[in-house]
Amino acid sequence: MSAVTPSAPVESTRAAVLREHDRPLVLEEIALPEQCDPGAALVRIRCATLCATDVHLWRGAMTFPGMLPMVLGHEMTGTVEAVGAGTTDALGRPIRVGDRIGWSESTCGSCYGCTVLRRPVACADRGYGFRQRSDQWPYATAGLAEFAYVGPRAEKVLVPDDVPDTWAACAGCAVKTVLHAFDRAGGVRPGANVLVQGAGALGIVAGAMAKASGARSVITIGAPKVRLDLAREFGADLTLSLDEDRDARREAVLGATQGRGADLVLDLAGAPGVGAEAIDLAAFGGTFVVVGSTGPAPERLSLGTVMGKELNVVGSLNGDVGDYYRAVEFLRDFCDRFAWDRLFSAPVGLSGASDALAAMGRQEQVKAVVHPWLP
Repeated sequence: MSAVTPSAPVESTRAAVLREHDRPLVLEEIALPEQCDPGAALVRIRCATLCATDVHLWRGAMTFPGMLPMVLGHEMTGTVEAVGAGTTDALGRPIRVGDRIGWSESTCGSCYGCTVLRRPVACADRGYGFRQRSDQWPYATAGLAEFAYVGPRAEKVLVPDDVPDTWAACAGCAVKTVLHAFDRAGGVRPGANVLVQGAGALGIVAGAMAKASGARSVITIGAPKVRLDLAREFGADLTLSLDEDRDARREAVLGATQGRGADLVLDLAGAPGVGAEAIDLAAFGGTFVVVGSTGPAPERLSLGTVMGKELNVVGSLNGDVGDYYRAVEFLRDFCDRFAWDRLFSAPVGLSGASDALAAMGRQEQVKAVVHPWLP
């Protein structure tokens, strides 16, 4: 196979490997493919930002048979170290050694979801870095490593020079997930009242996106207080704590929406009871977008309320490379209005990744940052 190789071929990479759930990650040297397939690239990771999904996988709240050992991290960006023949980004632009890229999940290109539905999120074999065992080819495809192999079917995007690494990484899941959810909801009508459930990274970004889209009021429900304070910096007009009585939250939402309720409700928390509260607080004809649910646990909803209010209930799963591209552009376009850097914690190296996951699990950080080349 024809491939452009670095001056010194990279045969392995140091990585933080998950071998046991809820235990510290293990620093290991793991193999890399001997060369890049056509359409693929070997990337030197510059930055990975951690996602709540990484925390769930680490703790074992999200699991599947035969998943371990694995490398976490699906929000990352890096510099191309080697590239296979004919490798381009999603817009057809050639990718060369030295380019900085981000990438979305891979798709098979041949299943019903890819070919008939033409919706990448419906791919039957959608490939995330965390679906790859670190002891099987191609070994290293995730963010908590010094190098990652970005396969031919992964949709790649050249990152503009004025976009910081943290923004480019975060756009790869958190921001594109929110953008996809707004797209599924049909956008925000000018003057609409928007309720955001959750004050993590997705909830904070959703508040900013709603305000930038012309929402009259943005209400965020979540915890802890430090995250709610940050949500206000990013567009929330009213923040309500989960420590408050639910009836008190209801009165506050109705008071802020002239008694009508929220025209758009976004579940970005996935906590028990979120669905019932969303249905209760939605306005007549409103839309409820389910984004934050991460498991099969049943949720009790009043179907009579859904019917009586003529609500639209929509599911939204992550996003695709189009959402990734637009997520990067959203961060660029509104960087003067929102201080995106406020979302990110001080970077740590691979040896600090376990502590960063634990801190995110305790809600002490919104977006943990790992620079694999730090000590």
